Amino acid sequence: MARKKRERDIERSYPLHQFIAKLRRLADCLEQGKPFRIQIAGERITVPAHAVVNIEHERDDSGEEIEFQIKWKPQ
Repeated sequence: MARKKRERDIERSYPLHQFIAKLRRLADCLEQGKPFRIQIAGERITVPAHAVVNIEHERDDSGEEIEFQIKWKPQ
């Protein structure tokens, strides 16, 4: 039986060159239909190839934000 993972909500900033490298790896995995593996704040995460990708745009008086989101349910 799989262990239940604890809830988590982390926002992590990266230098631009690291962010670009992560995006390139993500794009390559998506294009090849392979899982994407990344470590965020000490936790290793595997995004399955069947994950849903979307882009969110938010705007308010304090500014604007674009979020690239990848969502999946555990199997």
